[in-house]
Amino acid sequence: MRDIFFFDTMITPKIITFIYWLGLLSVLLGGLGAMFSDSFFTGLGVLVFGAIGMRIWCELLIVLFKINENLQKVANRE
Repeated sequence: MRDIFFFDTMITPKIITFIYWLGLLSVLLGGLGAMFSDSFFTGLGVLVFGAIGMRIWCELLIVLFKINENLQKVANRE
């Protein structure tokens, strides 16, 4: 618990992972909804590009925390 309060352990990457899966579920539901109510190709585009966009956005956020982890390792070596 001390690690969390003093920011030695980051909880945001776990939250980002949860947001990714939640976003992927909403992209899936939105894409399927668009396929059946609007146009098949619109829904397919939402599925493909929405999933790719969600993945890229979450990976960019995770990269920031990975950089922090690696910098901490370098700082601890010195």
